[in-house]
Amino acid sequence: MCMKLSIIVPVYNMAADGKLEYCLDSLLRQKVSEYAIICVDDCSTDESMQILKKYEENFPEKIKVYQTPENRKQGGARNFGMQYAAAEWIGFFDSDDFAAEDMYEKLLKRAEETGADVVGCQYQITDKQSKAPGRVVINNTMEQTGVLGAEQYRSLMRKPGSMVIKIYKKEVIDKYQLKFPEHVFYEDNCAAPVWMLHFKHFELVDEPLYYYYQHEASTVHHLSRAKCEDRMTTGKMLVAWCKKAGFYEPYKLELEYRFTELYYVNTLFSYVVSGERVQISFLRKMAKGIKEEFPDFQQNPYFVQAYDTEQKRLIKYHMQSSLFFLLYYRALNAYRLLRKKIRAN
Repeated sequence: MCMKLSIIVPVYNMAADGKLEYCLDSLLRQKVSEYAIICVDDCSTDESMQILKKYEENFPEKIKVYQTPENRKQGGARNFGMQYAAAEWIGFFDSDDFAAEDMYEKLLKRAEETGADVVGCQYQITDKQSKAPGRVVINNTMEQTGVLGAEQYRSLMRKPGSMVIKIYKKEVIDKYQLKFPEHVFYEDNCAAPVWMLHFKHFELVDEPLYYYYQHEASTVHHLSRAKCEDRMTTGKMLVAWCKKAGFYEPYKLELEYRFTELYYVNTLFSYVVSGERVQISFLRKMAKGIKEEFPDFQQNPYFVQAYDTEQKRLIKYHMQSSLFFLLYYRALNAYRLLRKKIRAN
């Protein structure tokens, strides 16, 4: 019988607190008959590889373990794992998250019913290793689904949704040689919209079947300047990949908005509240980068609609002067904290 599904799980230093075991146990419970779990250890420095080997010994029919020759970060580990994926469908899974037991069963069923070549679901955020309900996040919408046309592609360029809550037809991946950026964090920022524009039919199981486990070691809790640099790098890669694939001109407005959001706005505001010492030179680098790529981004209709008056004012100030922006931002925060204290008293 042909293997139905390959689930690729990149692993790096996930041995602590039972995270890796909880993830693998949830995947082993999936109600799918023919599937393989491809675990790729990305040169972990903890006990992750030993845990993986133990699972491979105990479940040889389900789990296969490989190791990258050097640390490539998550995107590189996914690329490494794809060369061993032989199933009709490929899914990607983060090694500290977990899934409802029927997640992949429902995704595959929807694919069979509709003839889709990519199928997704919603996810929920939790801070516990538990299937108790968490905070549901609507990742994709039903308006983005069906046989894809220009309107859906425009929407998916702006909001492609997470890649770990989807399954992808392998023949499409192979046809277009789809890959992930390597040696950087936030690889999905580049890959997610580019991948979606290569598929023809997207369907959605509108249920939160994936559990995104937020804990102290999560990337979201440790935003350094280096990670901000990675965000900017993947933003530039997104533009380059879209140009190469022929998506730049047809979806330029949507790409401009996506780049602005990822490369600039999210990075700017994350950086100034990261706890790191803010460097004016880095603020200037951000401003220079967005001006060089999309000098008129503040007139983009999606940008105008997405951000409120205060955010747009701060961005305008930053475009004029990084130093003035930082001083104004700090003064604004101090004023808000003072008002909060006065109201509390």
